[in-house]
Amino acid sequence: MAGLLLLITSLTLLTLARLQLGDAFSVAPKATTLVTHGLYARIRDPIYLFGSGVLAGLVLYLGKPWFLLVLIPLALMQVVRARREAQVLEERFGEAYRQYKSRTWF
Repeated sequence: MAGLLLLITSLTLLTLARLQLGDAFSVAPKATTLVTHGLYARIRDPIYLFGSGVLAGLVLYLGKPWFLLVLIPLALMQVVRARREAQVLEERFGEAYRQYKSRTWF
């Protein structure tokens, strides 16, 4: 049940984060808009965070601990991608991004 709850909650928040990101969403890091509202007011990368939550919930729900062999590298890739995006955003938005970063998590 815990896995299903984590899966559903994370999927809901992931969807909300994607909607709040709007046109600023892109596969490759681009700095068109600094999104700071909704979930982004507290979490810099909610799509990555809740995407990992979806996968973790799925692992728990299915009861297949060997799926962690997939989850762990994916989570590490999310961290690397988030850092790359942070560099692009800082280059584009400078002090505004640094202030945003100082008041948000991940």
